[in-house]
Amino acid sequence: MVRYTDIKASNTLINDSTAPRVAVFVGGTSGIGQLTIKALVATGASSRIYLIGRKSSQDRAHVFINELQSANPKAEVIWIEGEVSLLADAKRVCEVIKSRESHVDLLFLTTGYAPFGPREETTEGIEITLSLGYFSRMVFVLQLLPLLREAEAARVVSVLGGGLMERPTSIDLDDLAMEKPGSFGPIKSQMLSATMNTATLDKLAADNPGVTFIHSYPGWVDTGNARRGFEPNSWKAWLAWLFLEPLIRIFSFSDEESGQRHLFMSTSAYYGGGGVPWTGKAGVNTFGKLVNGLFLVNYRNDCTLNAGVLSALRERATERIWKHTQDVLEPYL
Repeated sequence: MVRYTDIKASNTLINDSTAPRVAVFVGGTSGIGQLTIKALVATGASSRIYLIGRKSSQDRAHVFINELQSANPKAEVIWIEGEVSLLADAKRVCEVIKSRESHVDLLFLTTGYAPFGPREETTEGIEITLSLGYFSRMVFVLQLLPLLREAEAARVVSVLGGGLMERPTSIDLDDLAMEKPGSFGPIKSQMLSATMNTATLDKLAADNPGVTFIHSYPGWVDTGNARRGFEPNSWKAWLAWLFLEPLIRIFSFSDEESGQRHLFMSTSAYYGGGGVPWTGKAGVNTFGKLVNGLFLVNYRNDCTLNAGVLSALRERATERIWKHTQDVLEPYL
């Protein structure tokens, strides 16, 4: 286990030479993304941060940005409006960033929520939670990969379900869009998104040894997303407010601890050797090695292998998931 005291000690070493100089946060207007931005800016280091969110979040985001830049004038926080559940808009945002930057040091992805209603598609015909939890994220990764390769120690952090994977025998590889009757559900869509994140990031890590990939399972954090999965003002949303959200608050990490833990993931040489120097035993990638690759990180910041499931996933499902991903994303790459 990585002790929280060691995490905080590592984060105090973040400075202009170890902080990500250019960071892109997709989903940083609330929850873990916002908490991590706040922790990064609080280090006092110079960073240029792209904050991407929906138009409905713009006013709240600008208040947040003003607070950040008052706390640390060396930080530059740039707002880009984007409805990233739409893959065309995700691509547009990436094009804006690529027109302005020659490299990206950190790509931090947190979009998504747990659905508790029926299956719902975006206007592009993709189930919305799969779009947010997987496909939109992969647009950002693949579009910005050339800029990540140009950085000295680039890192991609996808916060969802690191280490939580379905066995290939539990996945309908002929229905990765979850279109068959009865195939969709809140747990099923979350698990499929998490599994596809792991499979694709594992493949991309093997092809891009200069980039560190992290798939994080954050545990319980009070992000407010629990209620988002219900119809506003419905009796289910009311029950979530009355019972589910207080339960989450009881068992959750504090906002500060969640931000510090994810800042550590984003900056420490514990994962892959780049970033803030780490003394002692480091984390291992999905092949059990102390080198760059994909790191499956649990809520205690430990690296988990789940080697049996991952090996079966590589053997039986990764190429099918990758082919499906390419088919869906082809117009947006």
